[in-house]
Amino acid sequence: MSIENAIKDVISESLESGVIERLVAENLEKGINKSLENLLGSYGGVTNIIEGKIKDVMVKQLEGYDFSEYLVKLDCVLTEILKETSFDNKKILGNFKELMSETDFPKVVNLSDIFEEFMKFVAKNVDTSGLEADCCDGDPSYEMVNVKMTVEYEEKPSWSSSNFQDAKVIFECEEDENLNFFISISKFMEYPWSLSVAIDSSIESLRYLDDLKIYLLKLKQSGAKIEIDSEYLEDEVSPEEEPEATYE
Repeated sequence: MSIENAIKDVISESLESGVIERLVAENLEKGINKSLENLLGSYGGVTNIIEGKIKDVMVKQLEGYDFSEYLVKLDCVLTEILKETSFDNKKILGNFKELMSETDFPKVVNLSDIFEEFMKFVAKNVDTSGLEADCCDGDPSYEMVNVKMTVEYEEKPSWSSSNFQDAKVIFECEEDENLNFFISISKFMEYPWSLSVAIDSSIESLRYLDDLKIYLLKLKQSGAKIEIDSEYLEDEVSPEEEPEATYE
């Protein structure tokens, strides 16, 4: 039998058994699947069109949505959680709620304004264990504590050509050194001073943020500039805590 006849016999047998039809059908299915994959895949034209339409609809919906109702609901949810949770979690959620609330800071904040916030912080948190108590006239109270604010400008080397100026603003309470801290401010040439606050505001650290740190974080986030209206301030603060009255 010649080679030509052998080939003819194989083809005839394949046709009669349906092998060719099956192979054609399988490869045709693969070809269609591949074409659809290319058309609808990540880089397919149809996918891009669908994504574009979805984005157009979603953006328009979000732009016209009033989120104030959502914020009110969030506030209610947080309030309910605060009632049922532990002290540490209450502190975390309370600080989170405070950070999320809006505060209308002016475009320029004076250092004297920040000093006022420090005085409130000292009045609320000062350690009164070493303070004298006055229980004679009227309501009992602790003696006043002394607070001050000082601006220290960072000296640049004589060879430095930098146009940046840095300074530290130091806040101190004479009777309780644990309340002492400083903030860094900087400016470029004759531009206003900007606040630089290195405070960890991660979820893990929210429980440790006090009122003053939250105020400074929100002040920084507002983008307000700092005005050095005074380089030195001092005052007296009356502690909020009241001593227990003693009777002889």
